[in-house]
Amino acid sequence: MTLTDPGVHHGELLEVAERMIIAPAAGRFQPTAGAPGSRIHAGDTIGVIEGPGASSPVESRFTGVLMQVFAQPGERLREAERVAWVRVP
Repeated sequence: MTLTDPGVHHGELLEVAERMIIAPAAGRFQPTAGAPGSRIHAGDTIGVIEGPGASSPVESRFTGVLMQVFAQPGERLREAERVAWVRVP
């Protein structure tokens, strides 16, 4: 398996147990689910970014344990800013 294989996301082949969830767009963050220590799955939504005229879900690409949510409710985030980190098995 290499980074050029279909369906492989950047960072998935690293031998590191931690992964970052990043903001998909700029706007205000509102959490929807997931407390630190809870198990999340790839595709789970942990929050929403509310921008001008649109909302974007903040989804995890990874399955693991949600270790910390960095973004606070109502905090303004830039696109690609870190939101949370996940420890993967």
